[in-house]
Amino acid sequence: MPWLVRGDQVLASLELADAPLIPSRGLLGRTSFEGALLVRPARWVHTFGRGFAMDVAHLDAEMRVLRTERMNRFRLGRVVRGARAVLEADAGSFERWGLVVGDELAIRSGNGPKSADRWASR
Repeated sequence: MPWLVRGDQVLASLELADAPLIPSRGLLGRTSFEGALLVRPARWVHTFGRGFAMDVAHLDAEMRVLRTERMNRFRLGRVVRGARAVLEADAGSFERWGLVVGDELAIRSGNGPKSADRWASR
């Protein structure tokens, strides 16, 4: 199972939505969510068909947080210039994790963290 990390701190379990049909589905149809979902490639997100409010972070190619927002249900988010991925989590998660603009995130699995270069080339 992959983990979302900041430095040596594990923030949450992570689902990856990077296959051709998965990003378009994201968290649709779910009524709650534990952990986080990384949607890539993505520059924006919507909450139509979502059963809960969520926190959204737009990430650049190095997985640096460019922008965060809390989105209620049935909203259309804005396109964020420079974003290459969107991180989605249950509303309130970013506050609990202390996630802020400028944070550099990584993906860690049983094999260790993926480098930003490998992530950006996907």
